[in-house]
Amino acid sequence: MKFFYLSSSPNEDGNHEVHDRDCELIPSSYDRDYLGPYNTGNEALRKALTLRQKVGLCTSCCSVK
Repeated sequence: MKFFYLSSSPNEDGNHEVHDRDCELIPSSYDRDYLGPYNTGNEALRKALTLRQKVGLCTSCCSVK
């Protein structure tokens, strides 16, 4: 289980990105909101969609491998 966060500021595409706690691209603690513990980025994305309309997964830490 990983801990996920949602960026407070949108990226270039206008999406707020979901990041796991260990992501190298995660925003500072002042620029993110805690989503909670989830097994996958897709689970965290469902929670993020209840908070913001335009959200997406970080391509660095939440991509399907």
